[in-house]
Amino acid sequence: MAATQTTDRLGTLAERARAIVGPVWVLSDPAQLSTYECDGLTNQRERPGLVVLPASTDEVAAVVRACHELGIPFVARGAGSGLSGGAMPRAEGVVIGLARMREILAVDLPNRRVTVQPGVTNLAITEAVAPHGFYYAPDPSSQQVCTIGGNLAENAGGAHCLKYGFTVNHALSAVVVLADGAVVRLGADAPDAPGLDLLGVLIGSEGTCGIVTEAVVGILPKPQHVETLVAFFDTVEEGGETVSAIISAGIVPAAVEMMDRLAIEAARAVTKMDWDAESALIVELDGPESEVRSQFEAVTRICAAHHAREVRVAASPAERAAIWTARKSAFAAAGRLAPAYRVQDGVIPRTRLPEVLRGIAALSERYGLRVANVFHAGDGNLHPLVLYDSAVPEQVEQSEELAMAIVALCVEFGGSITGEHGVGTEKACSMPKMFDGDDLTAFDRVRGAFDPDGLCNPDKLLPTPRLCGEVPGFHRVHPVERAGLGDRL
Repeated sequence: MAATQTTDRLGTLAERARAIVGPVWVLSDPAQLSTYECDGLTNQRERPGLVVLPASTDEVAAVVRACHELGIPFVARGAGSGLSGGAMPRAEGVVIGLARMREILAVDLPNRRVTVQPGVTNLAITEAVAPHGFYYAPDPSSQQVCTIGGNLAENAGGAHCLKYGFTVNHALSAVVVLADGAVVRLGADAPDAPGLDLLGVLIGSEGTCGIVTEAVVGILPKPQHVETLVAFFDTVEEGGETVSAIISAGIVPAAVEMMDRLAIEAARAVTKMDWDAESALIVELDGPESEVRSQFEAVTRICAAHHAREVRVAASPAERAAIWTARKSAFAAAGRLAPAYRVQDGVIPRTRLPEVLRGIAALSERYGLRVANVFHAGDGNLHPLVLYDSAVPEQVEQSEELAMAIVALCVEFGGSITGEHGVGTEKACSMPKMFDGDDLTAFDRVRGAFDPDGLCNPDKLLPTPRLCGEVPGFHRVHPVERAGLGDRL
């Protein structure tokens, strides 16, 4: 009976959605739906009951209102480049895809801001303002394909977040469709808007509080001068110690990235770079020329003092671009090392880098699976790539256990289970490693104020009985209690 009711409700929603967005933008054929089964976390899949592709805020709001009235869960999806299962659908639910909403609506250079729809790619903003001497600072490795809506949902970072911060530091306001279809604007164009910082709550909430349909983001003038170097070390520990020494010297580079031998091997096969070392440290400095040159000399001395066997300096923009191509190709290039891999996303205090890297090596040996490390070393955001063969069931299970063991290791050393990829479904059951029951209950109360019925991207971010069973001490808020809280807020 329940299955029949679900089918009937989805059928009703499909009819209403066709009237809202047009028949061609409502997908129900199984072959079409299979495209939306997962995001970049491909080992977790579920086929949605329906996919709707709106083209405006009004269309998104109308579809969400229909979902709310019919009690159908929905998941917003951008480019599907997420790595934690944040856009994984429910079989009885609908995916609201935002790929058609990809217009840059306004470029306001005097006020250094750009207004975009959620389907605009991260890199497209920089490309739009680069001729005028500006750029958009957050730069995840997937910036050519990842979209701003998803960046806000996950609070995306990137190589240059050490100096310039994450998405939350560059988002000024957003138009948001709430779980009942209401349309609100959170934040303001003013630097310090009055009232509660609900935009700050929304950013990083992984699509559980609403759907962003328009965003205003800040842009920055291109730095006057940039210097980029690559230092090569005979151990990963030496590279890790160098990172701490640079920051301890009072230098805040624009970026500090690190790759171990396996990651270098993968990138070398794609880019034809002749790098050969146990670890490579990429350091980029930017700002006024005199300051950058002084800091650059200091960084070079620090690398030498920590036994760098070679330091290469980018002598041209082309050489700088080649260095970053090598770094940003590492994720995709890891596919050359094994049939499959998992990307983990833990964070640690950067002073603990050498210890944690040794710990990851020990876990790799224990589980019998190789791990390639490529990460944002400056802020301790690790991206271990757990390599395995998806055709071997034992390795699939071992890879998941190893990935979660790395998460636990990061927390043990005073870090976090995620830095920028999000919790999603992959790490929802690991949230109790960081937060006790009262913490989780407080999170759930805030989420419930936005979405009393739990329809907006369910089973993400927080542990749920469906994913994790009951979590001791976590009092999941009853819908009636949630509604009361929402009224009070």
